[in-house]
Amino acid sequence: MKTILGIFVGLAAWSAFALLAQAPGGFPGGFKGGPPAAQAPAKPAGEALFGSECAKCHVGGGDNRAPALDTLRQMPADAVVTALTTGKMSVQAQNLSPADRIAVAEFVTGKAVGTPQASASGECDAKSRGSAASLAAGMGARLGNASWNGWGGTPSGSRFTENGGIRAADVPKLRLAWAFGFPKALSARTQPAVVGDWLFTASETGEVFALDAKTGCTRWTYQAKAGVRGALSVAALASGKFGVYFGDGQANAYGLDAVTGKQLWTMKVDSHPNAAMTAAPVVYQGRVYAAVSAVGEENRGNDPTYGCCTFRGSVSAIDASSGELRWKSYTIQQEPAPRGKSSAGVELMGPAGASIWGEPTLDAKRGLLYVGTGNGYAGPEQKEMNAVIAIDLKTGAHKWVQQTIPKDVWLGRCQSQSTAQGKQVNPNCPEEEGPDFDFSAAPLITTTRAGRDLIVIPQKSGVIWALDPDKSGEVVWQFRYGQGSGLGGQWGAAADGVNAYIGTGDAFSPTPGGMHAVNLETGQQVWAVAPQAKLCGMVRGCSSSQAGAISAIPGAVFSAGGDGGLRAYSSSDGSIVWTFDTNRPFKTVNGVDANGGSMDGPGVVVSGGMLYVNSGYGGIAGRPGNVLLAFKVE
Repeated sequence: MKTILGIFVGLAAWSAFALLAQAPGGFPGGFKGGPPAAQAPAKPAGEALFGSECAKCHVGGGDNRAPALDTLRQMPADAVVTALTTGKMSVQAQNLSPADRIAVAEFVTGKAVGTPQASASGECDAKSRGSAASLAAGMGARLGNASWNGWGGTPSGSRFTENGGIRAADVPKLRLAWAFGFPKALSARTQPAVVGDWLFTASETGEVFALDAKTGCTRWTYQAKAGVRGALSVAALASGKFGVYFGDGQANAYGLDAVTGKQLWTMKVDSHPNAAMTAAPVVYQGRVYAAVSAVGEENRGNDPTYGCCTFRGSVSAIDASSGELRWKSYTIQQEPAPRGKSSAGVELMGPAGASIWGEPTLDAKRGLLYVGTGNGYAGPEQKEMNAVIAIDLKTGAHKWVQQTIPKDVWLGRCQSQSTAQGKQVNPNCPEEEGPDFDFSAAPLITTTRAGRDLIVIPQKSGVIWALDPDKSGEVVWQFRYGQGSGLGGQWGAAADGVNAYIGTGDAFSPTPGGMHAVNLETGQQVWAVAPQAKLCGMVRGCSSSQAGAISAIPGAVFSAGGDGGLRAYSSSDGSIVWTFDTNRPFKTVNGVDANGGSMDGPGVVVSGGMLYVNSGYGGIAGRPGNVLLAFKVE
């Protein structure tokens, strides 16, 4: 999922233009991958820059799942500038000046870059801001069961709350309370964290926001160095202050004063040029545990001029107050070493990969941290690829590894370069291309009614697993919820001690979507609900996929769908009790033009009698949107 659903608009833009480049006539102005004819007029600046800086990677080798040109033309130029400046394409665009990025964005989209919208509008008044002392005291009183902190709501990551302040019987009475727009963004991927009447979220522009959870007014903003995708986590510090922690798309970790927004520290967690933090950090006993991934290298690996591959996923333990590194633990224990030459004579490296895309999950009872890992980028294959790893909280040592699908070395676009016999035309690609069935979701810990602890985690194979934490991750049961594919994943399950709840992704299959409840004791299906009629109709990018993370309260389960539909299901029988269509523009409290779109990745957050959800997932597998919606019972 990370290699497709996690790609920002920049990669989608370039890949789509690869199709145009191969069409008769090539690019407007004559660019066809080689020098123009002598009589051709000079190319506009944007086209020339695209040809010199981008075409060498994206013309003639684009991902065959990239959006068509008509989809690309619907994207705003400002969002492409964001992708080139703070998003996933920022490393590739580091040699472009601000003016160059604007020129490329306007060429790619066929639109002019507009006047930036001010995100400072909608600020809280003095009464809403309050004093630092009173705000900190209120935050401390509510930093517990009544909050939704980090990705999974609690360190165990169950995505289930009994203290959210909304009863299942009142779910049909939920009404929109306010909306907040993310400026210059195509996606709203950062799931909010809520502590008392504080809400923390961020954007692919790198803007971090502290909002009033009841009204949506802005208490403070902070500008990170790159886009922020994972959720934020809040923790009390020994000094009496409170910190808010997150990572960005260039593998920078941050600690801010949660009340004032002032920076406590920042550090580069991983120096690899393609490293990123797509997962929320988890904070425990004064340490921040931050995980790293690298979608960029996975999409560079089949380039014969690139020495594929050197990145390894990792977790870093960081002091929450000072930002000092305590330990760093790589998923793959073996360091990359030379493994031969590419077709261009470049020395190839490996093993590599096993990124961590989802939040680490804390097991305080056993003193362990659990992470789910991705596929390999380069062999030789390692047991830590496509695995759940238990890591010692104090030292970072691996305690056990449970691999579920072996022999999964996969690189973007290699699958389109194989012969009919399955052999690779490009010798830089794996000899046997894996299925790309990694773990994109975070593990969760739950306890059954019989008192048994389980680690539950869905995989892109379309299987959800239950593992025994007391038997080195031994498989207790497995349940197939989807057919599985590179776009077949699910960003997270929920568990309430009785059932696990999981939606079906399978975005590009003939039958995406659907919901399942699985008995935690037996692994048997309790109920299943078929995909619903799509609320977004027949527009390009509209899908009934339900890959967004699932959330639950006693008696109700929430799924945010690829069709822009937010649905609540009865946890007892799966009947749908409430639906909200996000496919429209919204008037926002901060004055930013905003609309809903596909929902994929982040799920529902329930806290303080409110329900929050993001809408918008621009890219290859979704439709753009840039809004955070807040609901309350009326």
